Amino acid sequence: MNITYIIGVVGAFLVMVVGMIQGDETQMIKFDQIGNFVDGASIFIVIGCTVMVLVASFPPSALKDIPKHFKILLNTKGNNPLTIIDELVELAQVARKNGLLALEEKGNQQENPFFKQCIMLIVDNNDPDQVKEIMMNDIEQSSARHDAGAGMYDKAGAVAPAFGMVGTLVGLINMLKGMDMDSGGAGNIGGAMGTALITTLYGCVLAHMIFGPIATQLRQRDEEEVLCKLIIVEGIMSIQSGANPKFLREKLLTFVAQRQRDDGSGKKAEG
Repeated sequence: MNITYIIGVVGAFLVMVVGMIQGDETQMIKFDQIGNFVDGASIFIVIGCTVMVLVASFPPSALKDIPKHFKILLNTKGNNPLTIIDELVELAQVARKNGLLALEEKGNQQENPFFKQCIMLIVDNNDPDQVKEIMMNDIEQSSARHDAGAGMYDKAGAVAPAFGMVGTLVGLINMLKGMDMDSGGAGNIGGAMGTALITTLYGCVLAHMIFGPIATQLRQRDEEEVLCKLIIVEGIMSIQSGANPKFLREKLLTFVAQRQRDDGSGKKAEG
């Protein structure tokens, strides 16, 4: 569970709500003020228009991946470089002892489809340059797809404040029209203006507290996946060339930060 994301988003909403109910010196907290920030029409305009723009901007194949994005967002156990390094070192030991063909069984047991594909490519004794080209192209195309997914939330974060302003304009127009028709309407300017500005608030909240963090988190997950895939590529190519398992471990550990390599005792972490 991605606890930092949950804490950050929930904490931001709590801070905002606390700010909304702050009172004056005579009454520190005014819970009734929270109603000032709720407006059905504003919610309808901002959320409804933002969703419709996404529908108009992206194909159904991209929109149906939204549940998968949240699953990726909340999962923190998907990519562990140290675990992958351990697996590669084990494969190197098997290959040095029994040859590359002995890796076929290990490949069939591998749950990671990219890892399995890489193992099978060297088991089939393909040309090393061609193997690396295939693997690197897979990484590039996969990363491009992930960036397109994050771009959907960038788009939502860009249009939400815009529709917040649209809602504000709608509210101001209705307010001014009401003043023309009602001679007593000038006394309600403050309340009407507040209602008109609520949509801007909603747009900013959606953009910076919802969509922005989602896009950032998805790109971070992509970076983690790319790192693990690059480790796999380097490890597989080294195994194909007959690298020593101990040397291979030291080589692959250079892909991760020093604090990840060492545990509290200063020994190499085994995963």
